[in-house]
Amino acid sequence: MTIDCEALAENPSVASPYDLLFQALVLIPISHYFFLALFTSLAFLYSFLEIHFLHHLRTLFRGDPVTLTYNSSSNLCQSLVANCTILRGRYSATPWLSSPHLQTAFLSLFGRAPPVSYRRELFLALDGGTIVLDWLTYSDGQYFIFLLLVLYGLIFNVICIKVAEGSCLIDNSAAVKHDKTPIVIVIPGLTSDSSSAYVKHLAFNMAKNGWNVVVSNHRGLGGVSLTSDCFYNAGWTEDLRKIIDHIHCEYPEAPLFAVGTSIGANILVKYLGEDKTNTHLVGAAAICSPWDLLMCDRFINRRPAQKIYDRVLTLGLQGYAQLHKSILSRLADWEHIEKSSSVREFDNHATRVLGKFETVDTFYRRSSSINHVEHVSVPLLCISAFDDPVCTSEAIPWDECRVNENIILATTQHGGHLAFYEGVTASSLWWIRAVLEFFGVLSTNPFIKGRRKGPVQCSIDEGADVNVMGDGPVTATATATADETRDTLSEASSSPNENEQPSNVAVQGRIDKLSRRSGKSIWLLAYIAIITTWPFLVSLLSLLRRRFKTFTLFRK
Repeated sequence: MTIDCEALAENPSVASPYDLLFQALVLIPISHYFFLALFTSLAFLYSFLEIHFLHHLRTLFRGDPVTLTYNSSSNLCQSLVANCTILRGRYSATPWLSSPHLQTAFLSLFGRAPPVSYRRELFLALDGGTIVLDWLTYSDGQYFIFLLLVLYGLIFNVICIKVAEGSCLIDNSAAVKHDKTPIVIVIPGLTSDSSSAYVKHLAFNMAKNGWNVVVSNHRGLGGVSLTSDCFYNAGWTEDLRKIIDHIHCEYPEAPLFAVGTSIGANILVKYLGEDKTNTHLVGAAAICSPWDLLMCDRFINRRPAQKIYDRVLTLGLQGYAQLHKSILSRLADWEHIEKSSSVREFDNHATRVLGKFETVDTFYRRSSSINHVEHVSVPLLCISAFDDPVCTSEAIPWDECRVNENIILATTQHGGHLAFYEGVTASSLWWIRAVLEFFGVLSTNPFIKGRRKGPVQCSIDEGADVNVMGDGPVTATATATADETRDTLSEASSSPNENEQPSNVAVQGRIDKLSRRSGKSIWLLAYIAIITTWPFLVSLLSLLRRRFKTFTLFRK
């Protein structure tokens, strides 16, 4: 069919092709346009959010295998891998969180953090800065025991013994001087502290399995003001070094482990590479480390989805700066800090200036842990996801990890940033189970016996102890007085995959410490229970006496 253009031009009654097209489009029902717009929007979201729903359906029951990279000639790595079933298994992400963005957002917005309480220690560093340690604590079940006492009165002792022998109660107060229970030091990510959901998940599960847990809050976070002109950054390892030395000095017989997350992982790996064998740590784990800060800076500004994370992180940094405006405005250009629209701009106007770096790229290069991976001299588990929307997998140091005889690198196809939700109900984080098993295997490995250093002089001035309850820290200063308050009751529900204990000695130490700590309060509760149940006991005795008299008269 041909169209005579001259005839169309000479005869105006003949409609133009565009008019015909418009008339045809008008004839299409509006509902069809609605479905087309809906389909287009879903297709855009599917691509923008990187949803892998179809892939998850295919791997729903099996999951994707975990890729392990380590030195095949290392006897240590071979021994650890052989005993870590979770690392040798598969990771199956929660089906309805089939996107790294959904996983990461769900962790931030709906973290489902377990109820925990902390006992806070404040220390003054040599530069006058305040270093905050939050020791995870749980009540020793006294309220629960009180109810049992009221109900059962004189049989209290039997019930108490049964409770102590089980695994349903946790008493994870700070270790005593000669306690040999392993201690896990948690280093949170950028602008995160002990109140963050993933930190609580990690601390709760480690404590539930018999470990002592302490969260090392970055300077100026956790509700504690800055007391010096020194700020933390992604490459600042001096505070971590002081904390590890102090904890080893206080509890010389307890093996020390550390878990770093995101920026905290970068700090931890950099510290391990700097100190090499001169560290008191016997094992560590780095979760979702950025590795190369310069490469991650390029990545987070590459696509629209990543730019959203860049903006969110910038707002978090600006909120941190606002808390300490009185100090920061004196040391840096506050006007440009407030106007920063990216992490790079904030680092250029604040972090670089405070850290005395020539350029922001210089700061990124010198602070990146990738430069120190080859010098890590303690067993280190590194976990990263290929779809991490914040820390690109392009920065993972594959060859450096493969050469080092102390590093095991575990990578998964999915997981997001610090999420790794698993199960239909998203009730647990896979990486926490992996770290727990890795530390459990490592704590019984004879390799760690030769890694212990002798005692050192404490380089931190101890400050006050503050009890931190419930859902987060309270504001405190270095001159606060100690509050000796009881911890809140927390019920520890144990899952089949998280029941391994570091050692039988550690478990027995938990029970012994529970008994020692409960000494005075148990007698007090016993007294209250007897007073409370005494009227019932008197009535019961009177009834028994009458029954006995009736029975005696009947026999006569």
